[in-house]
Amino acid sequence: MFLNGAFFGFVFFNSHLKNVFTDEVLHDLDLFGHLTSLTVISDVAAIRTLQASVRTAADIVHHRDVDTGAHLDRMANFSRLIAREIAATHQLTDDLIEHIFLFAPLHDIGKIAIPDEILRKPGTLDDAERTIMRSHTAKGREIIDVMLNNFGLDGLEHIDILRNIALYHHEAMNGSGYPKGLRGENIPIEARIVAVADIFDALTSRRSYKNAWSNDDAFATLRRMAGSQIDQECVEALIARRVEIEEIQTRFKEDPYG
Repeated sequence: MFLNGAFFGFVFFNSHLKNVFTDEVLHDLDLFGHLTSLTVISDVAAIRTLQASVRTAADIVHHRDVDTGAHLDRMANFSRLIAREIAATHQLTDDLIEHIFLFAPLHDIGKIAIPDEILRKPGTLDDAERTIMRSHTAKGREIIDVMLNNFGLDGLEHIDILRNIALYHHEAMNGSGYPKGLRGENIPIEARIVAVADIFDALTSRRSYKNAWSNDDAFATLRRMAGSQIDQECVEALIARRVEIEEIQTRFKEDPYG
């Protein structure tokens, strides 16, 4: 199979029986092989278009928000660690896990629509400003729907994972979150995963207003939040992968020189 002139895979037919590949059978298999290739090539092209649009959108978010690109890389990898750890419990296939990893960096894409005087405000937000800031979840869902429609990708498999991450990553297990006030398992698992990954990296990253916390201090805080604000199973899943966490932190270190 070739895509844009580049070889990327092949269709292979085999049989447990001998002498079955007659000229007539080979003629039929050639037809099925071409149809299979066209289907796969179409899906791969759509996925690559989606990946390109996701990377572009993530770059836009990075340039507007105070978070760094390394933060997005780390939290996406932390999300994948959590998803792998709880995969058996929640029937998360490798395909679903990779989509969570791919879509995690777009959790805050709605911040594109938040005015700079609020998004970059150094002090505490007042009630009106906080309401506007919280609108980034719904704005994110709207932006994603427009993006998917423009790229013709709204029918792509697992695309609701992207919508759920953007819209629900600030929901709380006790129902006190936003924008819908969902509670417990009514919050999509992908949003619960991303919430834990995002909070952990925020705690362990240096910001203009705070120093980076140690992993142990961050773990302790996550455990205090577990059950009420964030998903306890996701918290314990992340903590269980400490070695991989440290590898990710080393690989995606902050660059003090930008």
